[in-house]
Amino acid sequence: MTNDERMSNNECRTADADSHAFDLEERTAKFGESVIAFAKTIPKHEVTSSLISQLVRAGTSVGANYCEADDAVSKKEFRYKIGICKKEARESKHWLRMIATAEPTLAEKARELWREAKELHLIFATIYRK
Repeated sequence: MTNDERMSNNECRTADADSHAFDLEERTAKFGESVIAFAKTIPKHEVTSSLISQLVRAGTSVGANYCEADDAVSKKEFRYKIGICKKEARESKHWLRMIATAEPTLAEKARELWREAKELHLIFATIYRK
């Protein structure tokens, strides 16, 4: 599948998502994509290398686990996967903070992503409690 075909498929999903007021699958996917794009801008050295890996793992895991929760076969499985989403969003906040400390020139962009991670964490915390 080419990038154009993937984008076309994503546009179809986005068009479908527009019919819903709130599409958490799309939002978590966009968060993961933003984390990847941000990670590519971070200069690699002995301090940031592990931080980058940890951030990418946590940031992309939010959406992957939400997809699994959405396909859960039981309420127990759904709650478990939502709990993982909540933890990964919180962990993303931590790694973004560490990267902002390691590379102060990237602090503003890290702060934007941190805010989205915080919102996702709050959303998943609310879903988890219900």
